[in-house]
Amino acid sequence: MARQAKQRKREGSPWTGLGAVIAKEMADHLTSARMRILEILIVLTALGTGYAALQQLTGESNQDEFLFLRLFTTAREPLPAFAGFLGFLVPLVAIALAFDAINGEFNRRTLARVLSQPIYRDALLMGKFLGAFFTLALVLAAIWLLVFGIGLLGLGIPPSGEEVARALLFLLATIVYGGFWMVVALLFSILFRQAATAALASIAVWLFFTGFWNMLVSLAAQTLRPIQFGLPQEQIAQTELALLLSRFSPNTLFVEATVALLLPSVRTLGVILPFELQGAILGAPLPVGQSLLLIWPQLTGMIAAILLLFVLGYVSFQRREIRS
Repeated sequence: MARQAKQRKREGSPWTGLGAVIAKEMADHLTSARMRILEILIVLTALGTGYAALQQLTGESNQDEFLFLRLFTTAREPLPAFAGFLGFLVPLVAIALAFDAINGEFNRRTLARVLSQPIYRDALLMGKFLGAFFTLALVLAAIWLLVFGIGLLGLGIPPSGEEVARALLFLLATIVYGGFWMVVALLFSILFRQAATAALASIAVWLFFTGFWNMLVSLAAQTLRPIQFGLPQEQIAQTELALLLSRFSPNTLFVEATVALLLPSVRTLGVILPFELQGAILGAPLPVGQSLLLIWPQLTGMIAAILLLFVLGYVSFQRREIRS
């Protein structure tokens, strides 16, 4: 053990080769046919939803102070709002980038060859994740700029500083949201040897949170906090429990962050009582700093989930036997 420790010390830190792994992964992602298909899909989505929102805004006679932000939230049939489309599309893109990150190396029988170089498992796993994460961030930033370009050309007015700050924070929240689904796919890529199984497991988790979680939350709230006498206190308790349970879903956290950032008039994300409704609706828009404080628990929750899942994947990968 002492000899192995000295050898590791001579060879360098466990993060030796991290930059090389990140650069290779980004190059592989950006030049792959899979990425070409995703890029076409994402660009068509941004153009379609942006153009539809622009047509809706130009057809209205309003003097909205945050007109640029409405490009992200305005929907026109049959297309949804751009922010809603991202909530559906980003998990699929993140899963597509990471579902075969580790098991693909196993199946190609290249993992032992890579680790025979001065690259540790730590650097390989972190490089796989960061390479896919930076690729996703680059793609989302390009879409963000595309929507802003559509707004500049269509509206003919520049965005204010607060609108740019809110849109940047929305971009950051979207990247963090994509990072969660990416680490889910990476974890399944470590646990399952077949790439198809890892992809199906990742999509199953996404479908569970998208289609079934809210139903389970409603049933759990009705069971744990039943309304027996019809009192307002019972209804409030049941609603608060349902809201608490729903926030275990990353979809709910992303939706709440999006609403608070892109709709400055939103002043709370909790239960609004009738006597608070007038102040919540008629109050002045929140400054961007206050909106950031409002969504700070949501961002912290998604980042904590990313770290927890990555640690689980790291431990599983360190225990995995690798043979040449």
